[in-house]
Formats: sequence, structure tokens, C-alpha cells
Amino acid sequence: MEVIRSGKAGFCMGVALALKKLDTLVENGGHVGTFGPIIHNPFVLNEYAQKGVRCFGSVQAVKEALEPFYAFHETIEKEMRLNLLIRAHGIPNSTEKFLRGLKHISLMDATCPRVKEAQNAIYNATYNNGNTAKTLLLFGDANHPEVDGLVSYAQGKYVISPEPQKLIEYALKNQEDTMVLAAQTTQDRPLFDTLKAELCNVLKNSPIILETICDATKLRQEEALSIAKQVQAMVVVGGRESGNTKRLAELVFSQNIPTVLVENADELEKDFFKNYDKVGLTAGASTPKSLVDEAEKVLASW
Repeated sequence: MEVIRSGKAGFCMGVALALKKLDTLVENGGHVGTFGPIIHNPFVLNEYAQKGVRCFGSVQAVKEALEPFYAFHETIEKEMRLNLLIRAHGIPNSTEKFLRGLKHISLMDATCPRVKEAQNAIYNATYNNGNTAKTLLLFGDANHPEVDGLVSYAQGKYVISPEPQKLIEYALKNQEDTMVLAAQTTQDRPLFDTLKAELCNVLKNSPIILETICDATKLRQEEALSIAKQVQAMVVVGGRESGNTKRLAELVFSQNIPTVLVENADELEKDFFKNYDKVGLTAGASTPKSLVDEAEKVLASW
């Protein structure tokens, strides 16, 4: 079977930078942890867990892990510290401030630079200097950790939805506010562009538009759509908890092409491809190259 592989499949810049920072902490030794999964890929997370990296899901979990540090730091020459890395998706502003205030923690930020830019842009755009109230309309998934961080920088009201129509309906009912439109960095670019145009058409006051979707996401989506036009089926490799991976699969599936999302090559089912002789292969931004290589090898052997 012929396989057309995406040239952009695999780690994006933000993921690569985050893992490089984590590798440095691991190499330096000591107590290492991440606040939240560093990225959304179970195989990568398992590799770091085997190296002793702890993943903390809450402030309370961090505080409990620090209790022995407080109890025993006076009995050793060097103060015990937890080297804690902020996940690539970022965390809420208040959580970061709290963690920085804890003793026995060295906090490092591995937030993707594009996510950090989005956080700062939201803060600056929604800052209220005494004029008309500003409301953030965030095009994104409310349950995604990146979104939790983004809305924490809003200096007023905010509304989150992955459905453009719901954001438009809210804006129409609250036209006394100035609307600030932003998106989760891995959201669907065509849908966001449509949302922008619609808001500008229906609102009396022009909204403030923040271009927060990552260019790498846009290019990855465009390439996946291009490949989908050349093949009979598509394979998307990546973690099922990865928002950008799920959107890649949804995007190509929307083109009426059979699509499967797998976390590794072992999940590929030969029967699914028995009537195809040309398939496309792409992967999410948190998918290691080795997993894409293995999927390509299996598909090409059929």
C-alpha cells in the first residue's frame, strides 16, 4: 500500500522546547515534576515517568509532595527542592503565582511561546482603563488545560465555546460590551475566520480580533487537507487527549474520507484498509517521530 506522509507530522516547536527543558532537569538530577502532563501523549509521559518525573494534577498534590521537604530540610546540608516545570499548555495565572510563592520549589516555565503570546495578548486587549467593559469571546474547548490558562488572563467577563454560533449569539445579546475575540492556539483556522467575518458583520461596535491560532497548526491542517484529496483513507497518529490531534482527525473526516485516529501502530487494523491502495498519514503536534515511523512501516507493508 502506498503511503503519503505529512512532512509536518511530529513535534511542533512548543512541544520540542518543553521536552528539551524537561530533559535538562532530568539530566541535572534531583526531584523533578511537571504541573499537569507536559504534553498530551501517553507514550512520552510514560517514558518520563520511568525516569522518575512526577506529574502533579493539582496545587494540593504539590503541597502534599513538599511536606517531607519542610520536615527534613534542616537536617541536610543543602535545602531540598522540587524542580517543577509548567506544562506546554500553560496554567492559570493565579496557579502560577501561588506555586512561585511556595518554599522548596524551583518553578520553570515550559509554556509554549505561542500560548504565552496568546495569554499576554488577552490580558492587554481586555484590560479596562475605565471605558466600556470588555468581554472575551474564546473560540475553544472549555475543558482543555490551555483554555483554563488563557481565560485566566482576561480582565473581565469571558465566554468559551467551540461553536461559533454560540459566541455570536452571546455577542448580539451583550452589544453594550466591547467584544474581544481570541482562539485556542490549536483551533480550526477556517472556522475561526468565518467567526471573525460574522462578528464584524453583525455587531454595531467592531470587535477586537486577536490572531492567536498558531501558524504551525494552520500549516499542519492545510497539509492534511491537501493529502486527503490524494488518498482513499487517512491515518492520524497521536494521543486521544490531544486537542490538536483530534481536530486533525475531525478535519480530514469532514472531507468525507475514511479516517482513523490511533495512538500507535499496534492499533491499526488491517481489515480497515483492505480495499485501499493509497492512504495518507499525519500526526498531532505532540506525537514522537518514532510513532509516525512505525505507523508508516506497518501501512506500507500491507
